[in-house]
Amino acid sequence: MRARHLMQRLPILLLLLAVLSACAPGTSQTGGASAPAADTPAPGASTPSAGKMTIKLAENPWSASAINVAIARILLEEQLGYPVEVVTIGESAQWPALAAGDLHASLEVWPSGHADNVAEYIDRQKLVENGGELGPVGKIGWYIPTYMLEEHPELATWEGLKDPANAALFATAETGDKGQFLTGDPSWTQYEDDIIANLGLNLQIVAAGSEEAILAALDSAYSRQEPILFYFWTPHSIHAKYDLTEVALPPYSDECYAKAEQGGVDCDYPPDHLFKIFWAGLAGAAPDAYTLLKNLHYSTEEQIKMIADVELNGKSAEEAARAWLDANETTWRTWLPQ
Repeated sequence: MRARHLMQRLPILLLLLAVLSACAPGTSQTGGASAPAADTPAPGASTPSAGKMTIKLAENPWSASAINVAIARILLEEQLGYPVEVVTIGESAQWPALAAGDLHASLEVWPSGHADNVAEYIDRQKLVENGGELGPVGKIGWYIPTYMLEEHPELATWEGLKDPANAALFATAETGDKGQFLTGDPSWTQYEDDIIANLGLNLQIVAAGSEEAILAALDSAYSRQEPILFYFWTPHSIHAKYDLTEVALPPYSDECYAKAEQGGVDCDYPPDHLFKIFWAGLAGAAPDAYTLLKNLHYSTEEQIKMIADVELNGKSAEEAARAWLDANETTWRTWLPQ
């Protein structure tokens, strides 16, 4: 009989438990207990809010881009409460995506390869906004290990490469009697086809496919003291790890790059003041996120140190970004909306 009485009362007990559960602190509106956060946020930090738009950040295929994005993502999520989606994309493909609002920001644009995109998307369509300088000043160039100059000092300039015998020093089974010129990701800004053809150099371009592949090839050649000629840039930590010489090309000029559309580039790359680009609607849709990204800025030296943490010290982009944020709180707090 007691069991029968309990069964009769069970619906009432379940109803009371449901009411008490809904009123209890530390539980969700559906009656389930709130899960504790995986990481305790810093004082004053926010957590991503369902009421805010998802900020979509472009990540390009090189280490510094991943670090820039990690810094921005951490601050957007933990200080402003925005959910963030990181989208891996090539540096040319990001422009139409930003214009369409499918992306909201790209944080490291190298201007030497994007004059046409600036003219089209920023100046003409006005669907992409110049977000201001990131801070670091970069430069793309051609590099060889300095040990090659001991026997061939003429390789310090492009004129040394005009000698087919010198160009053949870089030949591989793939390139035959032509010297190999190693590049990385085909989506990168590069004018090597034009420069090689216009200077009459007996070189063949081989795409390694990524920054990591170039570094692996360099490390292999360097350990054997073998020839290698490759596309790379500053700022980067490899200049601290290896003794490299930039091959001097004919000096950059505006007139030289005015011929880019016709395939007429035959000179060096210019210094690049790296800058940011935003979807033109970002300021209206997410003004506090816009302010943070607009203010995001650090020096060439700071970026080199973060790249070294990744490339030389084995840290992830996230770890390098958090180390910088921990050491520079007074700086990044000035980026936040006041």
